[in-house]
Amino acid sequence: MPPFPEPTAPADGRAEVFLRYLDYFREGVLAKAAGLTEEERRGSRLPSGWTPLELLKHLRYVELRWIEWGFQGRDVADPWGDQRDERWYVAPEESFAELAAALRSQGAHTRAVVEGTDLAARGAPGPRWEGADPASLERIMFHLVQEYARHLGHLDIVTEVAGGPIGE
Repeated sequence: MPPFPEPTAPADGRAEVFLRYLDYFREGVLAKAAGLTEEERRGSRLPSGWTPLELLKHLRYVELRWIEWGFQGRDVADPWGDQRDERWYVAPEESFAELAAALRSQGAHTRAVVEGTDLAARGAPGPRWEGADPASLERIMFHLVQEYARHLGHLDIVTEVAGGPIGE
């Protein structure tokens, strides 16, 4: 797990700060899920019914939608592949190892894009924006950091209730 990105730690710029937080939260989600049994990863303790594995898959697709489909304007076959019947979905044959590898791979792609692009750059026009002007990479990164932080907080609670690891 990467160290917590302390606000006092020197960084080469805003992009590196965003990436450090994103990496930290992504690995935190993966560590929390790894600390659960397979039954707890696939089950839900919440009235809404989402599972830790569904959350992992969702976060991978969040990065895919914002970075590849949105910012880069790539043709993505199924940008909403984390959903079925208007809720998060993981097929029975999808494993934790497979979903974790996909999330890390998506994170590596995000890092490469951010390291090679000015944060002020605007996304490519396309369907991700639903007719609005494309957002800047900086705004997208801010959104991704808050999405990860929020969902890691959700998973913290679920993991604690399940008897898994607590704390950061």
